[in-house]
Amino acid sequence: MGHKVNPVGLRIGITNTWRSRWFNKKEYQINLRQDIGIRKDIMQKWKSSAIADVEIERSASMIKVIIRTARPGVLIGRGGGGIEDVQKYIKNRFFRGKKTGLKVEVQEVKHFEENAVLIAQNLAEQLEKRIPFRRAMKSMLDQALKNSSIKGIKIQMSGRLGGAEMSRVEHSFKGTLPLHTLRANIDFARVTAYTTYGTLGVKVWLYKGEVFSKEKEKSKM
Repeated sequence: MGHKVNPVGLRIGITNTWRSRWFNKKEYQINLRQDIGIRKDIMQKWKSSAIADVEIERSASMIKVIIRTARPGVLIGRGGGGIEDVQKYIKNRFFRGKKTGLKVEVQEVKHFEENAVLIAQNLAEQLEKRIPFRRAMKSMLDQALKNSSIKGIKIQMSGRLGGAEMSRVEHSFKGTLPLHTLRANIDFARVTAYTTYGTLGVKVWLYKGEVFSKEKEKSKM
């Protein structure tokens, strides 16, 4: 079971929390579509900002969009002009004519190797630049495990790797990855690389240790 499902969704409420935090029984469908659209547009339109995640919080009169990025300076811009551009875009695209308040907050991801989305995006960019996929995988595995908080990493690539006529799946793995342990803090991401010989799929699994390990250590002392 742990190998078939998305490990992030499987652990919501255990090690992970919801990316959209609100409750509205009457307008659930409308809000859900807006959240999906906001998240998709921000990730695509500001792709160069290395955005890891977009979280959305709603109250009766305010919508808060939290953007987690590895390059906050690129997104914020001079004098905060970039934030204003994001606010204007979201307001005009999704809330035109509505009195709902909107706030955009930017949070920095200091270590990109601790985020599966950023690793997958980096690998996809390397594939699009025609860097050999095995070299890209090996260097990323070594770089990620230099971070002491990373206990294990798995990278999988699929498609016409290296421009081969037949598509195939290649994967590389280092460390431990307990997919069946629900208390294991596992991050997962999938990204598509667009190359001249077709699309390539990139998947990344990151294991950051058990959530309750610190509590166990305290109880032993």
